Amino acid sequence: MHKLLTGAELITCDPAGRVLSGDLRVVDGRIAELGPGLAPGDAELVDLRGAWLMPGFVQTHIHLCQTLFRGMADDLALLDWLRTRIWPLEAAHDAESVYWSARLGVTELLLGGTTAILDMGTVHHTDSLFEACREGGIRASIGRAMMDRENEAGLSQPTERSLRGACDEADRWHDPGGRLRYAFAPRFVPSCTDELLLGVAREARARGCLIHTHASENREEIALVRRLTGRENIAHLHHLGLSGPDVCLAHCIHLSGAERALLAATGTRVLHCPSSNLKLGSGIAPIPELLDRGVHVSIGADGAPCNNRLDAFTELRLAALIQKPRLGPTAMPAATALSLATRGGAEALGIEAGSLEPGRLADLVALDPNAVTSLPAPDPVASLVYAASPACVTDVWIAGERVVADRQVLAWDMAETAAGVRAAAERVRRRAGL
Repeated sequence: MHKLLTGAELITCDPAGRVLSGDLRVVDGRIAELGPGLAPGDAELVDLRGAWLMPGFVQTHIHLCQTLFRGMADDLALLDWLRTRIWPLEAAHDAESVYWSARLGVTELLLGGTTAILDMGTVHHTDSLFEACREGGIRASIGRAMMDRENEAGLSQPTERSLRGACDEADRWHDPGGRLRYAFAPRFVPSCTDELLLGVAREARARGCLIHTHASENREEIALVRRLTGRENIAHLHHLGLSGPDVCLAHCIHLSGAERALLAATGTRVLHCPSSNLKLGSGIAPIPELLDRGVHVSIGADGAPCNNRLDAFTELRLAALIQKPRLGPTAMPAATALSLATRGGAEALGIEAGSLEPGRLADLVALDPNAVTSLPAPDPVASLVYAASPACVTDVWIAGERVVADRQVLAWDMAETAAGVRAAAERVRRRAGL
């Protein structure tokens, strides 16, 4: 496969933050070279004159299984949101409804320029998530939500069954060289016994899989963790071996100084979800302070019931804006926020994407900079962060393969997706009694 994308403004998101005018060559799914006036040779030519070309967004905290619940769990705090809405709805899922939920989520993600995700499913039907992602062509690391403490919705499994099921799924789906990988995903400390968390650390590392969980999102959650374990949240996870560059912790809003130091010392990844944190009233994560300590941070939308979008542009804009009232207008400049949403996400997932550089995966997004909300766009980076939206996305390539063309997802029909989603959502809502 040899393509030459010509005439674009290249927003590289490389460490130097370069913006170049020119062409980009793709060979065998990777970026071979970029710059002005590249010789076409025998390449398939793609004319991008007047467009911007950037690396795809990498969202590091998503719940595709919850896309079906959009609008069913509004205006609640975290633990009530889980107990009265999300867990009963997840318990009401079947394999088909999880598939339609994921298909809707993947559609929204691709149309918004997201090319890779880290996803946490529910306790059951993880294969349906993988099937939808495989069909859609998105790059995804996915795992079942592991829970072995009983809850009101009956959404849990015995420890050994949960571990065995996750190991079987990992053995079935994890492909380090491909688009689909497995990530062990214990839900959070209040849902998991120490035995389960110790087993996750052992089994995930035996398979080279990431570990993905929630931590320190809500003050009530933190108090519950202290009652259950006698430790602070991050310290307890570290005590059980759940820290390091292969561990991805969503939220990390309420942290002690010792926990911040622990995240930095261990290289543990923080997954920042500003819209979700605001909507659930959880708080504002101290991202500039974490970055100053050397903590690795990336960005995700979380799930549709606590956002209610899977829109990387919204998360990018909010990540920059919400720090400014706290720390001043120079906090979280546009280039920093953009790096978290691209290169930072790729680093967290361990994939060679997130920037336009030779050798990187050709996960690419073309944008029309002439939207009325973006013009006149004198600074493409600032315009991307503060003004652009999914409406600007025209085309998306993953490993050099076009998955969105002229604002249409190529894998499936949108009318069919909408019909499948409506039927599945009504079935799940009735089954959950909501």
